[in-house]
Amino acid sequence: MKAQPPASHFIDGEYVEDINGAAFDSIYPATGEVIARLHAATPAIVDKAIASAKRAQGEWAAMSPTARGRILKRAADIMRARNRELSELETLDTGKPIQETIVADPTSGADAFEFFGGVAAAALNGDYIPLGGDFAFTKRVPLGVCVGIGAWNYPQQIACWKGAPALISGNAMVFKPSENTPLGALKIAEILFEAGLPKGLYNVIQGDRTTGPLLVNHKDVAKVSLTGSVETGRKVAGAAASQLKHVTMELGGKSPLIVFDDADLESAIGGAMLGNFYSTGQVCSNGTRVFVQKGIKQKFLSRLKERTEKIIIGDPMVEETQLGPMVSRAQLDKVFAYIEKGKAEGATLLTGGGIPNDVSAEGTYIQPTVFADVTDDMTIAREEIFGPVMCVLDFDNEDEVIARANGTEFGLSAGVFTSDLTRAHRVVDRLEAGTLWINTYNLAPVEVPFGGSKQSGFGRENSLAALNHYTELKSVYVAMSPVQAPY
Repeated sequence: MKAQPPASHFIDGEYVEDINGAAFDSIYPATGEVIARLHAATPAIVDKAIASAKRAQGEWAAMSPTARGRILKRAADIMRARNRELSELETLDTGKPIQETIVADPTSGADAFEFFGGVAAAALNGDYIPLGGDFAFTKRVPLGVCVGIGAWNYPQQIACWKGAPALISGNAMVFKPSENTPLGALKIAEILFEAGLPKGLYNVIQGDRTTGPLLVNHKDVAKVSLTGSVETGRKVAGAAASQLKHVTMELGGKSPLIVFDDADLESAIGGAMLGNFYSTGQVCSNGTRVFVQKGIKQKFLSRLKERTEKIIIGDPMVEETQLGPMVSRAQLDKVFAYIEKGKAEGATLLTGGGIPNDVSAEGTYIQPTVFADVTDDMTIAREEIFGPVMCVLDFDNEDEVIARANGTEFGLSAGVFTSDLTRAHRVVDRLEAGTLWINTYNLAPVEVPFGGSKQSGFGRENSLAALNHYTELKSVYVAMSPVQAPY
């Protein structure tokens, strides 16, 4: 099984190679097979990509938002027409089941191109400010060259979530995908070029942790948008801030999902499973601390165990498969280490915790895992695991669970399940998180802002709010009479 691209990088409308960059392999997580070999960007490649973006950006910014939007909407149409092909590539890149990628990955990216392509003509307008005889107006102007740095859990989606608002606002983008999932972003660049995007406006370069600083510190970069870990976010934000560059940080979490005893049990369990096992648990917003009120704890755990053990694990290219492998051997080892910590610190292993039967020995598979009787001080309740490991904690009352839910440095997401909507709104108002759900979990339509608070980052992706992070506000005062000077 091969997915070798024509070259490692896409710059100025064409594939570009530089074999002086360090070689690395793209691995299919289900089998351990090498499906492509690429080269990391050299400083020369980074300079070439940014120079191309800078050269193209001015003319692009001079176009009307409507004209720019037509191109993004054409890209959305192409992505939808090729959804199967793109989904299969996403499955090869990540190991996620085709059952999932075909509905959640390229389709989400296409939604972003369509949404921003359609709303910008109105959303990028400024304001008129009457000042008596004089007046002022504001306008939103692009930043220039923006850098996007992606994570490996949703490579195509992230490439579009960052690219769509950047481009429609009149910017150019240089995007670096994770070295674990290098392939999908190249196809997004191809499609944008095919849809009519001028050369240089969306470039993709490969690399690892040594490549990011070359982009972040480049003098011609105006903004950096990162999806990644808190540790990486601190480094990138610090470097960008030292040069007063714009930043958006979409980082990790240890999000609470609160289930009150009046909740619809099946819905709450379904939400908890989606919030822990979808994408093999590799979702930053996952509700990995599931707080269950004591009155329904045993019923919840019994039914959760039953449903979890029916999850179909196997070949990600088979449409019946519901859970695929972890993205890499390193991530798998990290998750197993957390499982051992959970056992050692006294949590009850309800189900999972091992390697599934009947899967490739070379694949990076793990059983969906549930720990019960977890306490707030346990490592598995405090640190982001980023794998299919659910921690179930119990609680007595509303005030208690809110205090415990907020007792973390993270603030990306939170959820609440209850039939009392007054309580639901009261609870979400008190939870310290940027993205919250009531009686569902992890839905992220493009119309809704997505992002976190506290150590989970700042800025928002998606919705009209994202446009504020890819533009600057310019104010213009217009005098309608001669200047009256006292000297």
